[in-house]
Amino acid sequence: MLVAELERAMLREGDVAGSEFVLQELRRTIRASSQQAPRIGDAARKFFVPAEPFLVDGPPDHKRVGRLARLSLEPIWQWIGRDLMPAEAKALSEDINRALSAEDRIKAEQLVRALHDRAIQRMNDSVVAIEDDEKARRRFSVQVGTPRAIEDVKTLIGILGIRDQLAELARRLPEHIRAFEREYVDQVKSLIDLAAAQTSLQDSAAQRRDLLLYGLIMATNRLAAPWQLIRIATRAAETDDTARIAENPYAVAVTIVLAELEYMVSELRLELKAGRPVASLLKSLHDGARGMRTEMDLSVDSAWSRQLAAIRSAVSNIVTAEIETVPGRVRRLLRPRPANEIAPGSSLDAIDVHDLEARVELVGTCRHYASELAASEVTQRTYSELTQYLETGTKILLDALRHSDDAERPFRHSQVDAAVRFCRTVFGGDYAALLAKAAEVAVQGAAGERRSLWA
Repeated sequence: MLVAELERAMLREGDVAGSEFVLQELRRTIRASSQQAPRIGDAARKFFVPAEPFLVDGPPDHKRVGRLARLSLEPIWQWIGRDLMPAEAKALSEDINRALSAEDRIKAEQLVRALHDRAIQRMNDSVVAIEDDEKARRRFSVQVGTPRAIEDVKTLIGILGIRDQLAELARRLPEHIRAFEREYVDQVKSLIDLAAAQTSLQDSAAQRRDLLLYGLIMATNRLAAPWQLIRIATRAAETDDTARIAENPYAVAVTIVLAELEYMVSELRLELKAGRPVASLLKSLHDGARGMRTEMDLSVDSAWSRQLAAIRSAVSNIVTAEIETVPGRVRRLLRPRPANEIAPGSSLDAIDVHDLEARVELVGTCRHYASELAASEVTQRTYSELTQYLETGTKILLDALRHSDDAERPFRHSQVDAAVRFCRTVFGGDYAALLAKAAEVAVQGAAGERRSLWA
């Protein structure tokens, strides 16, 4: 109910502060609990079926070429029914819903096709009419109600205009490609070339460009390593020279990969801010950057080399901001305190320990991927400081635990426990197990000293 109400409010009032964030979290919660989020009607779902391979679950202001945000579908549908073609959309939607209720799938598909054809023409006319009018473009964005209204509508026009060819291409493409080697590269290229060759003469140049773009995105969806899509560009150009690749129509594959890497950078920033694991994102960014530098000659200055350099720099800045303070935070948390600074029976805050453990784990993760992400220096320096402190600091903590009294022991024990968790991440399980055993011995030693004193 809350999801539906928020979406209605956004349609009425535009971009209400915080609404997109709340909607994303609500939908994530709904997915986690296996519930179904409210969906647009049956006619609308049928209308957007051709766009399904190009939908993403990110925010509507994404900048991924050839992609549509799932959250943008309902505002676009409302715009079609409210402003673009209200009478026709209402009549056809009602007919489609009646056909679906009667389980007449053939009639429903025919009606959907009619709705597509009329919507394509009307959307295209609307976009052409505002092309050179900035005021009209702003008004159009308000009407559609998505942050990237013009881009979203153009994307939808492109997809719907070649929906039959894309459906056939989807049927013939391999379901999953573990490694995009020459055999698969040639197969995918042949299928896309064949689909492009079968386009009609009318608007064929534009449709062929669209087929190339959306066909390659469909192929990307099926790659285990999406960055490998650039191999179709180097294969088509028969060279790794960026200038010659850029002259080939399949150069759009490089554009797609770079756009995906840029999106991963924004995802990395959001995931780190939310405190979620980012190992897989860092690996994907590392593999993508390394793959591009391996498959293409990016040593010469070009738009692509500059774009990749900007991506690596952005990742470096994000990672640096997250990890360079870790050694200092570990020192502050594990600092041996005099007895008069320890409240009787107190212990470290569990949330602080958990958060810092995640940051220590991030340092370890970055070590594996730092070279390609332009973060080697800060990562190595941070890791070195961290290991040196843990190696020397844990001995002091154990000694303090061994000589602690009943009042301060819980706090000193919690410090050693935190050190064990950090050492498990940095040095491995065996080292952490030895440290945990030493802590048990220290506690037993302290108990033995007390018994000796009482005796």
